[in-house]
Amino acid sequence: MSEKTFSDRWQQLDWDDLTLQLNSKTTRDVERALSADTLTTTDFMALISPAARPYLEVMAQKAQTLTRQRFGHVVGMYVPLYLSNLCANDCTYCGFSMSNHIKRKTLTPAEIHSECKAIKALGFDSLLLVTGEHQRKVGMDYFRETFPLIRDYFSTMMMEVQPMATEEYAELRTLGLDGVMVYQETYHESTYQRHHLKGKKQDFHWRLQTPDRLGQAGISKIGLGALIGLSGQWRTDCYMVAEHLHYLRQRYWKTRYSISFPRLRPCAGGIEPESLMNETELVQLICAFRLFAPDIELSLSTRESPYFRDHMVPVAINQVSAGSRTQPGGYAEEDDPELEQFSPHDNRSPQQVADALLAAGLQPVWKDWDKYLGR
Repeated sequence: MSEKTFSDRWQQLDWDDLTLQLNSKTTRDVERALSADTLTTTDFMALISPAARPYLEVMAQKAQTLTRQRFGHVVGMYVPLYLSNLCANDCTYCGFSMSNHIKRKTLTPAEIHSECKAIKALGFDSLLLVTGEHQRKVGMDYFRETFPLIRDYFSTMMMEVQPMATEEYAELRTLGLDGVMVYQETYHESTYQRHHLKGKKQDFHWRLQTPDRLGQAGISKIGLGALIGLSGQWRTDCYMVAEHLHYLRQRYWKTRYSISFPRLRPCAGGIEPESLMNETELVQLICAFRLFAPDIELSLSTRESPYFRDHMVPVAINQVSAGSRTQPGGYAEEDDPELEQFSPHDNRSPQQVADALLAAGLQPVWKDWDKYLGR
């Protein structure tokens, strides 16, 4: 009998029923959630519902208290390194989509060395590797060649690439991989199919089961998230993320988890969001996740504006990217917007972001952790 995965739990969750529940929450439900010491997924639902909007200040105060208790004043700094924009998928919302007529580039070992040296010069010691999803040209053979080169430069190495098999993740772990970010994009299957037109990414459940494979492979950190705005009900998608997190924490309890909050950003061939989340609602969502899971990492990328990041990070965020270049070769070479996956909103230098954190009484940390502490 095959081992159960989150797909089995997902089958029990009815999207329309959850949407109705979310919109039916009352102030009493919200107050009950705010008074609970340990929140259930039902409490989380109340906190992201429209009924919780008047309680935003209370939620923010509680979130900030929990963040300081768990993480102190430390905020981790990381940066993405785009290795390739080759992609064998056709996705409506992504600049790397195979149907987009953009220049394609995959970094050579020599170019990777140049990129790593440029990133180290900026101060970073924690790296997120990103590629388009191309199993043949940017798959295990490429990672076997490049991971040892990259690991020599950085103490923490994470990746955001195509979903892989359990045994492949286990092998990458031996090559120095610490964490994997894998976003479901949307948990609404028919919407998912409408936006994924060609390629392996069309397989909804293969992607949905990826965090299970990561947990089975013993990967130290798993990152989750939904692409906010891709479905017509962002609240329901984000509730599904909480369900996914709850399931994984019970099953793979030795693993660390992080949640990201990507909202649709402009890109080549881009689409308009099906549901709009304003910044107040994003604050509400972030605070709800902190109250729901006080010890997980919450990350905010350069997709958001400098003003929003500077005001939100002190409340509940403990991981930020800075100085991000979303194209291969973006650090050692001149920027080439034609290679970008999306356009960042916060274009400040890493040092400017760090200075803003210091001004807010926070301590930017450029190094995540040492391998000997986690193995």
